[in-house]
Amino acid sequence: MTDKKRLRAEMRRARDAFVAAAPRAFSVPARLRAMLRRDMIVAAYMPIGSEADPAPLVAAARAAGCRVALPHVVDRETALAFLIWDENAPLLDGPFRLRQPAENAEPVTPDLVLTPLVAFDRALNRVGQGAGHYDRAFAQSSDAARVGVAWSIQEVARIDADPWDAPLHAIVTEQEWITR
Repeated sequence: MTDKKRLRAEMRRARDAFVAAAPRAFSVPARLRAMLRRDMIVAAYMPIGSEADPAPLVAAARAAGCRVALPHVVDRETALAFLIWDENAPLLDGPFRLRQPAENAEPVTPDLVLTPLVAFDRALNRVGQGAGHYDRAFAQSSDAARVGVAWSIQEVARIDADPWDAPLHAIVTEQEWITR
């Protein structure tokens, strides 16, 4: 399926129904635990609606001594920044229903990015929300490991990647760890 706008709408409906049918949660894959090391910067996100919640993955990162960052978005055009997330500090409302750290939090370059997505395929391509924030962030942090976080229902047979789309290194779902 190549029409990304239509794909996004279909996958959001499927994801909403999947999550509404039963509570879902992740276990932390051993392969992800093995990637975590003390003082590593792990970028995560606060889920919106039926997005897969990376909370168990974030807890594992914190337990391993990692520092956790969240994206901070200004608007559709401005590149997102990853800011350190002090879990005791309040998160603020940002654009697009995001919950994010205050703009004065410490900016960092992540070593590992746990990224939300709308759809994915076995070639580790992803379709995001459509604003290109993560694609631009991946280009700026090309050394960071990119791990998609999704529900298994979000898998599609094939995504036709655009030239600016950076494939993921792995995807974690409630059922499996997917990598090449």
